[in-house]
Amino acid sequence: VQLVESGGGLVQAGGSLRLSCAASGRTFSSNAMGWFRQAPGKEREFVAATDWSGTITYYADSVKGRFTISREKVKNTVYLQMNSLKPEDTAVYYCAAAPGRWAGVVTTQYDYWGQGTQVTVSS
Repeated sequence: VQLVESGGGLVQAGGSLRLSCAASGRTFSSNAMGWFRQAPGKEREFVAATDWSGTITYYADSVKGRFTISREKVKNTVYLQMNSLKPEDTAVYYCAAAPGRWAGVVTTQYDYWGQGTQVTVSS
């Protein structure tokens, strides 16, 4: 089972990126999915999550109104659209899959993780 993130890169403040997380080895259509990020010297923190259906979403206050999580079950893929990026959004972004249909903001609620994709926002 693999989760592979892509779409990271270098962008100027105010710009946008869309991250993708493609799952292989099994389907996650009945599982909650989430995005987390980790900046250098900091702990991994919650960014966004979606329930198994994709209709319930939840965001960290720091990204609310700027980021959007979505999923495309046919492609077994989850996305994170990031707009109005700020330098403080710079981090390695990880996608994760939970064992159940809903999960929250804690890393231990997720049991599959990708290797991460770097997002760097310049000022």
